[in-house]
Amino acid sequence: MRRRTFLSTLPAGALLAGATAAGAGSPPAPAAAPRAPQAAATDPFAGIGPGNRNSGVQFVGRSTVWGANGAAATAHPRATLIGIDTLRRGGSAIDAAIAINAALGFLEPTANGIGGDAFCMLWDPAQRKVVGFNGSGNSPLGLSLETARSKKAADGYLPPYGAVTVNVPGTVDAWWAAHQRYGKLPWAEVLLPVAELCEEGVPMPQLIAWYLQRNMAGFDRRAAIIEENDNRKKVYAPDGRTPRVGEVFANPDLGRTYRMIAEGGRDAFYEGAIAEHMERYFRRIGGWMTRADLAPHRTEWVEPIRTDYRGVEVYGLGPNTQGLSTNQILNICEQFDLKGMGFQSAASIHHQAEAKRLAFEDRAKWFADDRFSRTPVEWLNSKAYAAERAALIRPDRVMDRAFPGDAPTQGDTTYFSVADKDGMMVSWIQSNYRGMGSGLVPDGPDGSTLGFMFQDRGELFALTDGHPNVYAPGKRPFHTIIPGFACKDGEPWMAMGVMGGGMQPQGQAQIIINMVDYGLDPQEAGDSPRWQHEGSSEPTGHPSEGVGVLHLETGVPAATRAQLAAMGWVLGGPNGGFGGYQNVVRQANGRGPWTYGAATEMRKDGIALAY
Repeated sequence: MRRRTFLSTLPAGALLAGATAAGAGSPPAPAAAPRAPQAAATDPFAGIGPGNRNSGVQFVGRSTVWGANGAAATAHPRATLIGIDTLRRGGSAIDAAIAINAALGFLEPTANGIGGDAFCMLWDPAQRKVVGFNGSGNSPLGLSLETARSKKAADGYLPPYGAVTVNVPGTVDAWWAAHQRYGKLPWAEVLLPVAELCEEGVPMPQLIAWYLQRNMAGFDRRAAIIEENDNRKKVYAPDGRTPRVGEVFANPDLGRTYRMIAEGGRDAFYEGAIAEHMERYFRRIGGWMTRADLAPHRTEWVEPIRTDYRGVEVYGLGPNTQGLSTNQILNICEQFDLKGMGFQSAASIHHQAEAKRLAFEDRAKWFADDRFSRTPVEWLNSKAYAAERAALIRPDRVMDRAFPGDAPTQGDTTYFSVADKDGMMVSWIQSNYRGMGSGLVPDGPDGSTLGFMFQDRGELFALTDGHPNVYAPGKRPFHTIIPGFACKDGEPWMAMGVMGGGMQPQGQAQIIINMVDYGLDPQEAGDSPRWQHEGSSEPTGHPSEGVGVLHLETGVPAATRAQLAAMGWVLGGPNGGFGGYQNVVRQANGRGPWTYGAATEMRKDGIALAY
């Protein structure tokens, strides 16, 4: 089952003159159509490897970038630039995070926007601890379980699009709550430069152009289950098609919405004119969300859960997210000598993937909104339980089937990292869930739109009586999006994440294993070939599919593939689901307090900058 996928007021040249960059290549020719991945039989570039580097491991495409005053790594160059610019104007890492997230809602609408939810972990220098928040919204109070069941798809589960999948968007309140606690710049000064960017427009990069075209085509194919289809076309295909690579894309409707939020704060979105437009829109199309659902929404500050992996303190957010899954995978892997097995070896990948299978069965059984159903977090996160689960893994053969443990009773996404000169490090993830979201873009004033799409996160509810994640009015669905954070010896080490549905805990675990067990640096850890396992049971009630499919990127050695197949793994090739990674690390510095290293995803359009 597929799951998704963290502006500068100065001239770009002025920004780049004082910053080091990673990840931005030469722009493609303007107006070129997005090029889909080609099969090896037809790709004229098949079999061609990377060039050679003079230092470091040879599969890496660029170096980690370093700076002493701040750093940012995002999925779009302009978002990274606006983050650095916000820091240079005296903003905190949270100010920069809000500006980056707002910018990505325009620049990368295929992955996120203010119609979705947000989660964050950060290092608070004043408290000297990792803190987190849950910025996910409830389902509408007026949508009953009976009505939700009446909208189920042919497979018996909730559909991927339409009003039944829409929950209260939590992102804007998350911005407000974070800014109230950690912001330095005035609220409006954080958002107004992004509003200007929306109005001016930017050239469309390669990967986002490809995803935008695919997502809009997907909405067209399923238009019958989407209550209203014209508004999304006005915003994302204004000329009857989506923008091509290098063509300028603007979203003045979103710019106007940002200006309203800049002037009126979170109340403009949840109680004021924007809320009124959203309520009126759902009334027009036969949806359920009202201002009575929007107005009481508040971001929840939470205590992250923690485990220790070979001396590294790894933090995650608890249910209704899947952050615990990362900890469980690492706890199981810690029982084995992955370093001795060898980097990218069959034995290492086998044990990591089996740990994932075991952790995801617990995920399917237990994870839900903890206000409605208690997850036995302490037990699932324990080393004793990990040892029990590790004992189920056979060293030379895949498990026939993975089951959840008997614990005591008790999607597309964007991710980015940013750090400031005062030592605050922010790990932030935000998403509309499947692709761009529900397909629904709310009406704005005078025949316009509000310029953003509502999330479809409600698709992740179960419909089965007694399931912890069963749909209920006023409930938060299971969430796939998780920020990552790690410390060493009580000091912050890295704010990192790997976006992309069920790939997120798998990807986070691989990054930590690559750095801790195999000694790779942040960029090397991200550029390393990845594996992704699909076919585990899901919190929606979907059952497991045998041993599932273990997808491997083309950089995994042929000998490793052959050995994994001999162990009984069903292997799949690259499927585009290996996630998107960003990372900012902090390193002690003999000539000052610390330096920051930033790494970005070679599988995305973005860059990392540090200064």
